[in-house]
Amino acid sequence: MMSLQFLITALVVVIAPGTGVIYTLAMGLGQGPRAAVWAALGCTAGILPHLLAATLGLAAVLHTSAVLFNVVKFAGVAYLLYLAWQALRSDGALRVRAEREVQKGAVIARRGALINILNPKLSVFFLALLPPFLSGNPASATAEMALLGGVFMAMTFGVFVLYGLFAAKARDALLGSERVIAWLNRSFATLFVALAGRLALERA
Repeated sequence: MMSLQFLITALVVVIAPGTGVIYTLAMGLGQGPRAAVWAALGCTAGILPHLLAATLGLAAVLHTSAVLFNVVKFAGVAYLLYLAWQALRSDGALRVRAEREVQKGAVIARRGALINILNPKLSVFFLALLPPFLSGNPASATAEMALLGGVFMAMTFGVFVLYGLFAAKARDALLGSERVIAWLNRSFATLFVALAGRLALERA
């Protein structure tokens, strides 16, 4: 069940830059280490509904129902476009500024959670990732799925915190120039738009 192969596979998946990583980097750069940790926590919490769906078999329902899949998917697309807009607005919640204005941790975490909750591919992903690493005993399958999923979430949180703290550390070096700040905000907005486009093209 728990094997080196699973840990390596999970680590590769977690390290690969995705929407949660981009969001955590934006929070670390814009608001410092505390905000980065809250962002990582929210993104990790957003995995839980998909893990539960995979464990309980609901992911298969989502995978076979094109209507349900598309409803969640396009809600996610709209939310990513909203985040892109928040990175461009002068008073946007995701805009990187030279002055540090730390938002409430719960607000930062909620945005991170919604990023993952509104991505229907995560449920299907867990349905594909976890079963090959199970022992094959039907009686313990649910417990094994929960354990593997818990390890995956812990790795996600740890790696995202490292990403965020790295961004927070680079904050002072990068935010001394208005030109750099403008470039960063446009870059984050572009990345969120690109990720929204990729999500829009996903199929169940």
